[in-house]
Amino acid sequence: MRIVVSSSMSAARLFSISSFSPSRLGLGAFSTTPQKIPFVGITTSAKRNHERTKKMKKKKEDSKAMAKSQAAIVKEKRRTRSDREFELDSVQRYGDTATHIPVLLGEVLDVFSASKTMSLRSFVDCTVGAAGHSSAIIQAHPELRYYVGMDIDPLAREKAVARIDALLRSDSRSPNDMKTYTFLKNFRYIKSVLSEVDMNLLDSGVDGVLMDLGMSSMQVNNPERGFSVLGEGPLDMRMDPQASLRAEDILNSWPDAEVGRILREYGEESNWHSLQNKIVKARSRGGLHSTGELVDLIRNATSGSRGGRQGWIKTATRVFQALRIAVNDELKTLEDSLYACFDCLAPGGRLAVISFHSLEDRIVKQTFLDIIGSSDGYGDINKESEKNPTNPRTDIDENQVWIKQMIHGSKGTILTKRPITPCEDEEKLNRRSRSAKLRVIQKI
Repeated sequence: MRIVVSSSMSAARLFSISSFSPSRLGLGAFSTTPQKIPFVGITTSAKRNHERTKKMKKKKEDSKAMAKSQAAIVKEKRRTRSDREFELDSVQRYGDTATHIPVLLGEVLDVFSASKTMSLRSFVDCTVGAAGHSSAIIQAHPELRYYVGMDIDPLAREKAVARIDALLRSDSRSPNDMKTYTFLKNFRYIKSVLSEVDMNLLDSGVDGVLMDLGMSSMQVNNPERGFSVLGEGPLDMRMDPQASLRAEDILNSWPDAEVGRILREYGEESNWHSLQNKIVKARSRGGLHSTGELVDLIRNATSGSRGGRQGWIKTATRVFQALRIAVNDELKTLEDSLYACFDCLAPGGRLAVISFHSLEDRIVKQTFLDIIGSSDGYGDINKESEKNPTNPRTDIDENQVWIKQMIHGSKGTILTKRPITPCEDEEKLNRRSRSAKLRVIQKI
C-alpha cells in the first residue's frame, strides 16, 4: 500500500495516517517494541571511571601511608633513646622475663649511681612492685643506710619483702649496715611514711626517690584484677583492693556525661560519644559486670574500617586505661605526689619517674617545670656549658653521659629535657616497655 502525502495535507491528517498500526496497514505482524542495542561506549567509559577511581583511591592510601611513615620517622628522631648497652643478665637477675621485667633498669642505676657529686645513703621506691629496681639499687650501693619501699598492692609488697630479705641474707654486708622499711601505702603519703621511719630523715631529706608508674605483669596477668583486655574477669581495676570504687560502679551508675568525659579525657578515645551511648543503653539490659562483656560491647561498637582486630583492641585498651585512671584517681594523685616527693629530697637528691602514657608524661613534664620555676621551658643549658667551672651551678658529674640537655630553675635542675626511652633491644624483649619514658629532676 502506498501513501502519498500531498503538500496540502494538514498536519492533523498526517498525524492520523502515521498513527496507523502496521497490522491495520496490512504490513503483517511484527513487533514495534524498541530493541535494546548495547552501546559499547558506555561500558568502556564506566570501566575507565572505575579504573580512575581505583587509582585515585590507591594514590590516596599510598599518600596516607607515606605521611604516617614520615611522622613515625620524625617521632623516632625526636626520641631520646637510651644509648646504654642493654644488659640482659641484669634484667634476668633482678626480674623475671616470664612475669616481671624491671623497665629501664640500667638507666635507673645510672641515674642514682654514686659519684663525686652524689652518694646514695637513703632511697625511697614509691612503687616497689616485685622489687626489681630496688634489688638492683640495694646491691649497687653498699653505702645505703635507709631503704624505704611503698606499694598499695598487698601481693606486690609481700613479694618485695621476700625478695629484699633474701637479697640481704645473701649480701656480705652486716644486717645493721642498712635499715629497710616497707609500707602498704600510696606514694602520696611519702611524707608521713618518712616521719614514721625517722623524723630526722624527713627533715634532712633523702638522696633518691623512684616512681615507676607502670603496672606490673603480675597485676595485668591476673584476670581477677580486671586490668586485662584479653582476660575474662570482674570489672574491678582497683590498685588498692581495699578501695571501694570499682570500674563496674562507674559503668553502671555514674552520670552519662561523666562516663563520656572519662573516655574522652583519660582514654583520649575519639569514638567516646558512641561508646558512652552504648554503655548507657547496656544498663537497661542489666549493665556490664565483666571485662568480657565490656570488650564485646567495644568490639561491636568499633567498625571494621577502624583497623580490624587491632582497631578494637586499641580502642579497648584506651577504654580500660580510662577506667583504671578514674578508679584509682591516678592523675591527681600523681601530680600531688610529685610535689611531695621533691619536697622530701635532700639538696642534690634526685627524683626519677618512669611514665607509660602521654597523660602521665605530660603531668610529669609540666610539674617538673613548675617545681623549678620554669613553666615555659626556658633556661635550657646544654651539658657542655654545665662543665664550665665558672658556672656557679656546676654540680653534675661530667662522667654521667646519659645527661644530654638540662633545664635550670631556682629550686632544681631537670636532667632530662627530653625523656629517656628504652633501647631497641629492650623493646624486643619487653613489648610493654615501648611507651616508657624516664624523666629526672635534681634538687639544688
